[in-house]
Amino acid sequence: MNVEQIYQEQFDIVYRYLICLTHNKEIAEDLAQETFYKAIINIDKFDGKVKTSTWLCEIAKNLWLNELKKMKRISSIDTQEDDIDALYNLEEEFINKQDLQFVYEQIKKFDQDIKEIFYLRLLAGMSFKEIGEIKGKTEVWARVNFYRGKQKIKEVEENERKKRM
Repeated sequence: MNVEQIYQEQFDIVYRYLICLTHNKEIAEDLAQETFYKAIINIDKFDGKVKTSTWLCEIAKNLWLNELKKMKRISSIDTQEDDIDALYNLEEEFINKQDLQFVYEQIKKFDQDIKEIFYLRLLAGMSFKEIGEIKGKTEVWARVNFYRGKQKIKEVEENERKKRM
C-alpha cells in the first residue's frame, strides 16, 4: 500500500468528514493529519474488508470523540458553530429543490446519527453501505434514516411555505 497515494486520494474525504463533525477548519485539519498518522502506524491492522476511506473516517471519528472528551474536561466549548461552507458539495437534485441555508439549519436539528449520515452521504460522497459500516449498522439502516431525514426537511419546508401564504 502506497501511503503517499492514499494520502493524496483520501485526504479531502477525511477532511470534509471532520469539518462536518467539528464545524471548525483548524481542528478538522489537525485531526485529519492525526488520522493519517494513526493510519500509518496501524496500516498492518487494515484488512481491506472495507474501503480505505471508510477505515480512515472511522479513525477520524474516534479521534474526534477523544478530542471531545478532552475538551469537556478542559472547558465547555460549543462545537456546534455554523460553518455553511461545509455543505458546498450537496447532491445536485437535493440542492435544486432546497435552499442551502434552510437545509443546513434542519440538519443541525437532527440527532447525531442522522447528522453524520447526511454529512457522510452529501459531503464525503459515501455509499449507504460505507456509512452503515462506519456507524456499525446496516446499509438499509443508513438508507432509511437518510430518507426519513429528507422527508422531515421537506415537511418543515412545506409547513414554512404554508405559513407564508
